[in-house]
Amino acid sequence: MIPVFYNSFATEQVYDIIRGAMPDGFRLLALSEDSDAERVRLARECEVAICAAYPLSGEVIHAAPRLRLVHHQGVGYHDTVDVAALRARKIALALTPEGTTTGVAEHTVLLILAACKQLAFADSELRQGRFHINALRPVSREVSGMTIGYVGMGRIAQAVAARLQPFGTTGVYYDQYAGLDSGQELALGVRRTDTLEGLLEVADVVTLHLPLTPQSRHIVNAASLAKMKKGAILINTARGPLVDNDALAAALASRHLAAAGLDVFEQEPLPVSSPLAGLPNVILTPHIAAGTRDALAAKMRALFANVQRFYQGLPLRNEITL
Repeated sequence: MIPVFYNSFATEQVYDIIRGAMPDGFRLLALSEDSDAERVRLARECEVAICAAYPLSGEVIHAAPRLRLVHHQGVGYHDTVDVAALRARKIALALTPEGTTTGVAEHTVLLILAACKQLAFADSELRQGRFHINALRPVSREVSGMTIGYVGMGRIAQAVAARLQPFGTTGVYYDQYAGLDSGQELALGVRRTDTLEGLLEVADVVTLHLPLTPQSRHIVNAASLAKMKKGAILINTARGPLVDNDALAAALASRHLAAAGLDVFEQEPLPVSSPLAGLPNVILTPHIAAGTRDALAAKMRALFANVQRFYQGLPLRNEITL
């Protein structure tokens, strides 16, 4: 039996979904407590490690003498895998793009709608006995007719655009690495802009869909926020450090931005003391955009199919060159 270590602490229900996708011949090493000492203990046994949101540290990698393959549950490995430690040991790294697109696209639409209607504030106030039937009229918005700005136009951004177009939106996107052909742009109702500034100046909603790299860290900062339209909305379901949280909090507090919807943060879990947590015009969710049982099952089926390829001596799909 090939021992597979799951680096994130989860419930038994999550572990059962993972086990349900495992082919014969594999055995899951699941954390019984959320501690690095337990991670090191289990890593000593494993040949394969699955990394999710919780970082796979160099300490854990170095503690795993039998480790041959690290397979990320998603695609954002820059801030969750110690690549240098893998490179030093010549351990393979592969990603799992499957299973992410639908959940994150749906969650992005959810946050846009919730931010437009100030949903978190309305819900909180209602639970405290304050029935704001008219007070929110001056600030609530409709998505119909809005210009959506997509920063990055990969699989997820395209899926978001496809879901928003029936609402009556138009789109503008900025992607310095890739673009769509004219047919795709027409089908999604989007056009490309050559600069981020060009997008920020026209978008009613700015939604982030790009990986975290040294170049993209804090791509949304005080300067870029100032370029956004007054009353615009920011959505981030990609990676937390794409946004300078302090600058965003200031833009929201001043009402330069009408609202934000955030599923990811510079520091996770988000500290209770964060200024974002005290703002009424922010929708906060705990990095759950892709966190559905449907997505997890699809991811694990694709992941273990790739692990089987590795043990059969076939080329890995979605392997990262270290």
